[in-house]
Amino acid sequence: MSMNTLPFAIFGLPGGPELWIIGGAVLLLFGGAKIPQLMRGLGQGVGELKKGLDEGKKAFSEGSEEKKDEPKPEEK
Repeated sequence: MSMNTLPFAIFGLPGGPELWIIGGAVLLLFGGAKIPQLMRGLGQGVGELKKGLDEGKKAFSEGSEEKKDEPKPEEK
């Protein structure tokens, strides 16, 4: 096992009881009124990320198409 995966192998991912504790802590820290705003902001951030990835893929594919159309220089 490499050192990068060691912490996850020791502690594992949070399960049912841990998620309830985390959710309760978030509720206590931010209050019931702020949680929908936080989730809305998170959703908008994910949407912007997907939009940026799509634009990047589109630009990359357009750039690779332009290279295919260019004639290759002749070798001597």
